[in-house]
Amino acid sequence: MKPSSIAAAVLALSSLGLAPWAAQAQTPSIAVTAPTATSEVDYKAVARHYATLVHANYSDALSSARDMQATIAAFVAAPSAEGLNKARKAWLNAREFYGQTEAFRFYGGPIDDDNGPEGQINAWPLDEAYVDYVEGKPDSGLVNNPKFKITKANLAKFNERGGEENISAGWHAIEFLLWGQDLSETGPGNRSFEDYVVGKGKNAERRAQYLTVATSLLIDDLAAVTKAWEPSKKNYRAKFEKGGKESVRKIIVGLGSLSRGELSGERLEVALNSQDQEDEHSCFSDNTHRDAATNAKGIQNVWLGQYRQRDGSLLKGPGVRDLVATKNPALSDKVTVQIAESVKLAEGIPAPFDRAIIQGSAGRPVIEKTIASLVEQSKLLVESAGAVGIAKLTLVEP
Repeated sequence: MKPSSIAAAVLALSSLGLAPWAAQAQTPSIAVTAPTATSEVDYKAVARHYATLVHANYSDALSSARDMQATIAAFVAAPSAEGLNKARKAWLNAREFYGQTEAFRFYGGPIDDDNGPEGQINAWPLDEAYVDYVEGKPDSGLVNNPKFKITKANLAKFNERGGEENISAGWHAIEFLLWGQDLSETGPGNRSFEDYVVGKGKNAERRAQYLTVATSLLIDDLAAVTKAWEPSKKNYRAKFEKGGKESVRKIIVGLGSLSRGELSGERLEVALNSQDQEDEHSCFSDNTHRDAATNAKGIQNVWLGQYRQRDGSLLKGPGVRDLVATKNPALSDKVTVQIAESVKLAEGIPAPFDRAIIQGSAGRPVIEKTIASLVEQSKLLVESAGAVGIAKLTLVEP
């Protein structure tokens, strides 16, 4: 999403206040290990390992999305309830890895520079009627418009055309095509597999084509971002690794922006204040609680310099924590504890999120505590930047 409330501005997070107002984690947890020896840590080492971590995470997001693509292909070839369920599970699995990559945003990198595909990959909220039929509007959406040619070029062209909620591509368009509208207070959407059966679902062939093409476009976009971080190439990574202090500034901007502006602000605080299902991130699948948890985990990954890869192995090297520890060990430890608390709280947000945000619900205090923890860690991240000689941070609207 393009967070409209985040204009390009100085990141003076320490002056920001907090507005008044479960599911089991699916990704393996990371035990917080001892910091890297201080003699091995400098700006260059942190930037270099960050690039390795970014590439590993994007690679996992891409490979899991390709697995999703395979299950979707099998489903549309022979629609069944079992096939649809497998496609949904594959979407949920791929989101576990993509959610952690959002810590790599907000500084004009390959994902969200002027030509970056972020808005085409993960834009939300989505106006369902822009894509397909909704309750009371059986003929709505691009799926049901025979004049609309379903191609990757057109899905890209029509994404956010005429309004930010006119989302035609990315994770959430695919999500809607798999789950349909969420009309239940206790569970996710319940689209029938028969929507894809020719002779039963209206425009079933076009719907299958749309789902297939949207998935292919997502793969293309994820592949392009991953390629930008490949090692030993003349690409963004090569420049980033040579960026030294400036690259570390970008890293911390990404962590601070996700902590305060996007996760605690746009994704949690807005929904908590509005108590509106339309303000939740993955509303069709009821996966918003996991979005929050994986975003928080992504911040922790970068801070620690650790990432649990899809194959179960632990990638480890110098992180921002280690650089801060060379100047202020006590502050480094304090931030580490605060970020761990945010992850723990985010992982405790219950599903469905659209019920947890309602006034008086048992889940609401958990969300409030998660927001407070993320806000506090954003202040500590600003302090950490100062400790390593970075006096000014800038939040750039993606």
